[in-house]
Amino acid sequence: MIFPDIPQNELMRIAALKDYSILDTIPEQEYDDITFLASRICKTPISLISLIDNERQWFKSHHGIEATETPRGLAFCAHAINDKNNILIVPDSRKDLRFHDNPLVTNNPHVVFYAGIPLVNKEGFPLGTLCVIDNEPNSLDEFQLKALKALSNQIISLFELRKKTAQLEIKARQVEAQNIVLEKFAGTAAHDLKSPLATIVMVTELFELQYADRLDKEGLELVHMINTSAFSLSHFIDGILNYSQNTKVLSDEKEEVSIHSIIDNIIHLIDSNKEIHLVISPDDDFSIFTNKVAVEQIFLNLLVNAVKYNDKDIKHISVTFEERGDYFKFNIIDNGQGIKYEDQERIFQIFETTSNADKSGLKGTGIGLATVKWLVEGMGGTIHLTSEVGKGANFEFTLHK
Repeated sequence: MIFPDIPQNELMRIAALKDYSILDTIPEQEYDDITFLASRICKTPISLISLIDNERQWFKSHHGIEATETPRGLAFCAHAINDKNNILIVPDSRKDLRFHDNPLVTNNPHVVFYAGIPLVNKEGFPLGTLCVIDNEPNSLDEFQLKALKALSNQIISLFELRKKTAQLEIKARQVEAQNIVLEKFAGTAAHDLKSPLATIVMVTELFELQYADRLDKEGLELVHMINTSAFSLSHFIDGILNYSQNTKVLSDEKEEVSIHSIIDNIIHLIDSNKEIHLVISPDDDFSIFTNKVAVEQIFLNLLVNAVKYNDKDIKHISVTFEERGDYFKFNIIDNGQGIKYEDQERIFQIFETTSNADKSGLKGTGIGLATVKWLVEGMGGTIHLTSEVGKGANFEFTLHK
């Protein structure tokens, strides 16, 4: 018996094998299907997916035998990986000096015929073989050899998919950990910033109330400017905090959601002066199975904007709904200021705003519509705007069922 040589790049080859984290894993149907097919195609009782480790050959899949590994020094596959570009065929091991007295030949499983094709990864390292074994002399025709090659390519594809999946899982855990840190930071920063801002707003309002008769017009305007700026900054911080929590919102469980109920609750909150003329179509209440919190945030942002940036005495808002195939389509239409054509795409980008001011003279933060777009797309939908300045806006969005 001749022991197999050790490849010159053995340390790198072993490192490449271990990168796949596949050694000593449990059986998997995808690999067992391949050895089953290899055995049937080549008409041999045994087929193996063999990986050559430091001291052993380990079988990711073993069709036709119970063993899960053998010593590396006895492994036919350890010979096969030394010529990674060719298949090793041993027609009759009993007549081959390398194997004739090998215990795997003279004892169970009585390897007489062997054909092993090296499993070479994209970096060029032979990790092991896909092999077929018979207990008597045999040979393979051209079709069988091509089939083995195709199956070996499939094994490498499974290995690569396994590695990429593991890398993505690691990345996902890292991103999740970073998101937790960022969420804690955002919450702490928001609290630490909003407390003094709330104090500024309260003090300036008190100052303006108690000392209004002692200040001239310019002084009152400065105090009012401080108050307005502090309030705007507080609102901006709220927007950033809400935007940072979008991922958490989308992870909420789905449930049956009444669209009429969501809209009615929002209108009740924002229409204290009874200045909104609302039309919902269809009239009958309808429910969808979706993420309730996310849908509430979408409608809240869009309906608040429809009121906030509406310069008409009677604010007409129309909400329409229809079911189309595998998605729901909504339109929220208002008779407000409208948005210039050149602004209609960029307003969905975070911190992008238009020149429009609300009824209090304040401009938006550029966070609300970015939040809407993020939530809609996170639920498998799309959103776009059509608008004419002075006549209103139509926000159309879809949600995947």
